[in-house]
Amino acid sequence: MKSVTVNINSIDKVKRFVNVITTYDNDFDLVCDRYVIDAKSIMGIFSLDLSQNLTLNIQKDTDLDAILADIDEFIVK
Repeated sequence: MKSVTVNINSIDKVKRFVNVITTYDNDFDLVCDRYVIDAKSIMGIFSLDLSQNLTLNIQKDTDLDAILADIDEFIVK
């Protein structure tokens, strides 16, 4: 499992983020405080506090380099 910090603080960013990760078969979880939701669920993402950074857990290491490259614009550096 790989964890990265992401920021998806606007409606457009959420749409782009979900469109990118749904192209992969991996399981993704977004963590905000004590809440964990499926990162492929646009409605689930909107239930989180998007004003703060979120932790994205990528469950399998399959295609990890490609995934990280595709979501680079959302990763907090």
